[in-house]
Amino acid sequence: MIIYCYSMLDESLRNKLSEALQPQNIVHFRTETTSEAESREEFKNANYILGNPPIEWFSDALPNLKFWQLDSAGFDQYAVVKIDESVKVANMGDWFARPCAESIVGGVLALYRGLDTLTLLKQKSEWVGAKLRAELKILYQQNVIILGAGTIGLAVNTILKGFGCSTHLMARTSPEADLHSKEDLYNELPYADLVINTLPGTAQRFVDEAFFSKMKANSVYASVGRGSTTDEQALIAVLHSGQLDGAVLDVTEVEPLPGDSPLWQMENVILTQHTGGGHNNEHIGKVDLFLNNIFAMENGGNIVNEVNLLKGY
Repeated sequence: MIIYCYSMLDESLRNKLSEALQPQNIVHFRTETTSEAESREEFKNANYILGNPPIEWFSDALPNLKFWQLDSAGFDQYAVVKIDESVKVANMGDWFARPCAESIVGGVLALYRGLDTLTLLKQKSEWVGAKLRAELKILYQQNVIILGAGTIGLAVNTILKGFGCSTHLMARTSPEADLHSKEDLYNELPYADLVINTLPGTAQRFVDEAFFSKMKANSVYASVGRGSTTDEQALIAVLHSGQLDGAVLDVTEVEPLPGDSPLWQMENVILTQHTGGGHNNEHIGKVDLFLNNIFAMENGGNIVNEVNLLKGY
């Protein structure tokens, strides 16, 4: 078998894959010195692929492909990819759920407790603590709506319960959710102190002008799902109007966020630059899942975290 690893791995993880898969298989790794032409040729001939290659690479015929392991949880960008129906595809499942949840709740805490403002003041050696105290919020006993009841949404819910928050989850069919329609959601929005968006990319601009108009005055909006689920211009407008106290955004409609975006200059906006799923062991999980799924494929077992690119889940 030919295995192609698009994910950029350090030497120890490359060795781990090689030791597990060679000599019975040929393993190719993309590195900083590998040319695109060479990488694309190795990709085209592979039976198993790890990583998120450029979409345009899939315009080539992939006659040997049996299994593709994404190295992300999200994959809506690949909905247009056409591959043989026999090819198995898997994502990272809930591997990034907890770090995403901790990141977005951490961002909300930073906004509530003024930590972002205090960091900037430290750089200027400026002491305004007494004035800032009156502007701070606490997360304890806040009324929170979580959009989405997938792995990230459930992890966010678990953390918020620890802060004594009252939470509502919105999802059309999930038994974990108590809000199942926009009507349910819009009835609850005027009472929510905080909204956290964990929706997948299939929910294009779910959060729009009408949504923001229903939100409680002085509430906060946070997003760690997909940037495409938020109408960014509507968000900017509602932040400018002063209706919302602020926003915490791990994801934006365009990434990297363009330098001329007003979001960069807004003091009440925290941007975590799509680092939500990051942690020091994230690549270990990618390699372990890839190996487990290869062995399952080779022995007639079921792969873990299988997804359907077209359906988006």
